[in-house]
Amino acid sequence: MAFPVLDQFRFHHVLAETPGTALVMFTSEGCGSCGHWKRVLTEYQARHPDLAIFEVDAGHDLALAREFHVFHLPALFLFHNGQFHASVQSEAHLERLRAAIAHALAQPAQEAP
Repeated sequence: MAFPVLDQFRFHHVLAETPGTALVMFTSEGCGSCGHWKRVLTEYQARHPDLAIFEVDAGHDLALAREFHVFHLPALFLFHNGQFHASVQSEAHLERLRAAIAHALAQPAQEAP
């Protein structure tokens, strides 16, 4: 499954209008582990259809990658009701991802990068 791709011109606008929880994955064409993450996120979204998932190609959108201080790929960022909430650190495993998202949402929102 392909996730909607956001670029620097649509990123903030689309996320501001996305209700509920959204996960943004920064990826790149040559990123091997990004393919594995895409499969995990596709399965995760099938089980949690209320989660919107978007993709940013860090190789094409360097401005967004710099704005979010992306130093490794993939990089995951959580948004809630249109606002940045947290970066997500997790293994590419369904249950660990679920726990990481739940933990992040239970905490106060972090300051956006």
